[in-house]
Parts: sequence; C-alpha cells; structure tokens
Amino acid sequence: MDTALTTVGLPLALAVVMFGLGLSLTVGDFGRIAKEPRAVGVALATQILLLPAVCFALVVGLGLDPVLAVGMMLLAASPGGTTANLFSHLFRGDVALNITLTAVNSVIAVVTLPLVVNLAVGWFAPPLGGSVGLQFDKVLQVFAIVLVPVVLGMLVRRLSPSAARRAERPVRILSAVVLVLVIAGALLAERESLGTYLADVGLVTTLFCLISLGAGFLVPRLFRVGYRQAVASAFEIGIHNSTLAIAVALTVLGDERLAVPAAVYGVLMFPLAAGAGYLLSRRAPAREPTVAA
Repeated sequence: MDTALTTVGLPLALAVVMFGLGLSLTVGDFGRIAKEPRAVGVALATQILLLPAVCFALVVGLGLDPVLAVGMMLLAASPGGTTANLFSHLFRGDVALNITLTAVNSVIAVVTLPLVVNLAVGWFAPPLGGSVGLQFDKVLQVFAIVLVPVVLGMLVRRLSPSAARRAERPVRILSAVVLVLVIAGALLAERESLGTYLADVGLVTTLFCLISLGAGFLVPRLFRVGYRQAVASAFEIGIHNSTLAIAVALTVLGDERLAVPAAVYGVLMFPLAAGAGYLLSRRAPAREPTVAA
C-alpha cells in the first residue's frame, strides 16, 4: 500500500473517526456504568471475552491461513464502531447505552487489543516480516490513535457544547466516508489477491458477524437485560471498528494482509446488521422496561 496513505492518510482518517466519537461523549456517559451495571457489564463481557473465543474457534475450525487468522483476532479485539449508534437509533435500541459501551470499550481496548493480538501471534506464528506483535512502543501507538482524538473531541464538547453539536453531524458523515475510503484502500492494496482473500475470509467474516450480532442480543436477554438495551448491545458487538483494526494492521504491525479480514468485515457487516435490525424490530415487544439494574 502507498506509504503516504499508511503513514499519513490512514492515521488522520482514524483520528477523524475517533474525534467524532469524542464529540458525542461526556464524562457522564462513563457514569452510566454505575446506573446500569448489568446491561453494561454483560455487553462488555460478551465483547471482550466471548467474541475473541468465538473468533478463535472459527479460525481454527475453518483452518484459516495464519496471517488471516491473526487479522481476524485483531478484528475481534477491536471495540464497537461509531456506526453502531446509528443502527441502534434506526431500530429503536438504547442509543445512550451504545455511547457508553463505545466509550468504555475504546478505553479497555488499549489493553485488551494488544493482549489478544500478541496471544494470536504467539499461537498462529504467522510468516510476517519485521517485528511481529505489539510491543510496548506499539501499545503506546494504539493508545495514541485510540484515545487522544477521543479526549480532544470530549474537550471540544465540554468547552463549547454548541460547536460540538454543530460539528457532530458533519463529522459523523465524514467518518462514514472515511470508513468507505479506508476499506476501499485496504482492498485495493491487495487487489491481485482479492478474489482469493474473499474466498478465504468471506465465510468466516460472515459467520463471525452473524454470531456477534446474535450473541450481542441473546446473551443480555439471558441475563434479563431490557429489550432495547439488548438491541443496542447487538449492534455494539456486531459492528466492529474496522477502521481501527485496519489502522493497527497497516501502521502499527505493518502488513497489508492483516487488514484484509477487517476490510472484508467492514463491507459485510452493514447489510448483515440491517437484516438483523429488521428481524429484531419485527419481534420487539409492545411494552417492556428499558432499564435493568
């Protein structure tokens, strides 16, 4: 992939996405954990613990190439994407819960993402060139690209709420455009092998997305979490931050092949999430409490 894109364009693109997330957050969003511990705790446990285990089982069971297997684990360790909020709004989920989950999981991912990636690299031993895994200096890079833009966005909102509200919609649109461009760039970089990669990861990414959406809804319901909150959890867990996974693959780990699963997932997750939202909306109860203690 073109050096200027990976060293300048992609980090800037991710900064726009994460800054847009920060514009929608307040410190009070983190306080929601105390108000709704069950909904937040179950969703986070599903995303942080269950999804990597499911992803590992899928890539081992399907005999995925080691490089693509690590790319899938990187995707599984990535937090929810900002577009989860939009899907939750469209299909009557608890958007406030989405915002809280995205905020909290983005912070936790600074620790969990390097951990999962290093474990995956150690297990699958992919034939990658150069330094493999996320050492301390690379963990700092993850910290910088994930949290710094979010904090800046939160500061803008705190210092000038009106400016943040005016900027939130344009930045959200720009973030969606950026996501499309990043995915297109990642796929274009591997265009000669694209057909092979789609054949290799098309099935596993589809299964992983469907399982993520299903687990995101069903696990909270098993723990008696409200319907709207379970819908929000489904989208938060099913829609991953593909931009972050691609950025880590290209700019931190430095291998285009690691970005392929996230790029393919980024294409497939939107129609799959829309289909899941349609099915959930048809089964929505007429009345149900939306808050679970």
